[in-house]
Amino acid sequence: MIVLTKAQARTFLLAKQGLLGNYRFSGKEGAYTYVRQAGCIQYDPVDVCGKNAELTLQSRVKGFRKPMLAELLYRDRLLVDYADKELSIWPTEDWPYFSPYRERSRQLGASFPGLSALEREALAYIRANGPVSSDTIPIDGEIFWHSSMHWSGNWHKKSKAARSVLEQLYTDGALVIHHKNGTRKFYDLAERHLEPSLLKAACPCADDDALLCWRVLRRIGAVGLLWDKSSPAFLGIELNAERRKSAFSELESRGAILPARVEEIKTPFYFRAEDASLMQTVLTETVDQKARMEFLAPLDPLLWDKALVAALWDFRYAWEIYTPADKRQYGYYTLPILWGSGFIGRIEAAADPKGGILLVKNVWLEPGVHQTQKLRQALAQTLRRFAAFNDCSTVALCELPGGNALP
Repeated sequence: MIVLTKAQARTFLLAKQGLLGNYRFSGKEGAYTYVRQAGCIQYDPVDVCGKNAELTLQSRVKGFRKPMLAELLYRDRLLVDYADKELSIWPTEDWPYFSPYRERSRQLGASFPGLSALEREALAYIRANGPVSSDTIPIDGEIFWHSSMHWSGNWHKKSKAARSVLEQLYTDGALVIHHKNGTRKFYDLAERHLEPSLLKAACPCADDDALLCWRVLRRIGAVGLLWDKSSPAFLGIELNAERRKSAFSELESRGAILPARVEEIKTPFYFRAEDASLMQTVLTETVDQKARMEFLAPLDPLLWDKALVAALWDFRYAWEIYTPADKRQYGYYTLPILWGSGFIGRIEAAADPKGGILLVKNVWLEPGVHQTQKLRQALAQTLRRFAAFNDCSTVALCELPGGNALP
């Protein structure tokens, strides 16, 4: 059993995530490589200073620009947006593993009266006319339906028929997203964009238990080091305590994961066996620990389990986007600031690409973090890079009269 100090556990996680030392990922290829490592990154449509998936990549991938992700999704088709950890982006090569999900979606969709006829109508129209959105396909009216993308909630919700039938066909796997215009999705036939062998491939897992192990292993790899307890990192997987322990036991017996202990924490941790060499560099203190400053996404894989982050870093982060304004401790869309091996605070910034300005509304430093010249220089450099990521040429500080561009 490997025993880690908290500092070693932090170093391992950051090195695994590509957030410590020199950049391990670069350009569009690096973005693809990171998504393959993570298995999935969460998608969220809110765009204040970049969407969540884009923010996740900009913190790890040197030279990342937003069009790179769109190209990987909609031109290269190496990535696909679909359900996993809620709405996510993941490698297209994993498509066969979600065939049971799509089959269940088709079965549930068949339970809605009138939906099958609308599906046939929609598919015929798309086959003849090309990609559509819910506003451009000529299907009117409303139906009682609920998206099977989440498999929960009120199954008799009245919704716009055009939107409902497109989302159902998308969840069934008959459609994929062709492109997005802002947050509006345009759908096309999956057969036009994915290889027939991929579309017809059965799930590689022998049974439900094997699929569960595959998904649990994937999430452990996404974070890097996960403990054997209930965790938001497993969101989207039907996983109670018994099933989780069974999956962990099976994966450990196969040698796919290795156990570790972290000082002052009783719950055992696990990491993927393929990361054993990285763990060795941490234990021998030979890992690259060159400090970088990065702004992390609200739904960053490193932050999936906020209790784990609090236990290892004593940093407590809450995404306050859905918190009423008068109850927020910080801001509407704050991003954690990582510097070297620690979280030093959070920042709220808003991008105005048309005006070319990244507006910094506020920066909150953690207790005990002092505004040294070195910190100011690192923050200024990171803000300039973050502004370029958001197609802005100027950084302005909101709290100063008239704003103030950083050098």
